[in-house]
Amino acid sequence: MGQPSNNLASLIGSRICHDLISPIGAIQNGIELLDLSGAVKGPEMMLIADSVGNAGARIRFFRIAFGASTDQALGRSEMTTVLEDMGRNARIKVRWEPAHDLTRAEVRLAFLAILCFETAMPYGGTVRVSHDGKGWTITGAAEKLSVNDALWDALPTRPDDPSPGPAEVTPAQVQFLLLPLTAQEQGKTIAVTRTDTDITLTV
Repeated sequence: MGQPSNNLASLIGSRICHDLISPIGAIQNGIELLDLSGAVKGPEMMLIADSVGNAGARIRFFRIAFGASTDQALGRSEMTTVLEDMGRNARIKVRWEPAHDLTRAEVRLAFLAILCFETAMPYGGTVRVSHDGKGWTITGAAEKLSVNDALWDALPTRPDDPSPGPAEVTPAQVQFLLLPLTAQEQGKTIAVTRTDTDITLTV
């Protein structure tokens, strides 16, 4: 997969998320109106509200992670809101440390990396995301990690790497292919260090 294919995949991701976010937002608004009116109460409504809220948060997250990379600025409040909404009732908590605005292209790298960390932390943990003005340092810590060595060993890449990322991935692992391709497009290098309880990725 070359850069044109990666760009096409990003455009498709943007289109799908764009088309889905509006109806999910409408459902959320409808549920809020029902709650305010008192027409429907009970655990069933809470389950529906939680499910729709989580779906909306994931789509907003995916829109950045899998959407087109641009120089559009994204503010800290927008990033933290997306991550907090997505983290409700989740085992993994993300600590977003950057206080300054960042471009959508930069944030896309971090969000793809967060998806990689999710696969290694099925029992929960904390992902800390920091940015020094030049690049990202992302650390995931958990009492127990479940690491796919083939995927993580293929992540460290350079901008001049002719074939970045793993050779084969499943749909649930596509972030391991897109992260190195996106980093290469931006002229960035990925490095990974691992221990039994934490993983640190820089890009």
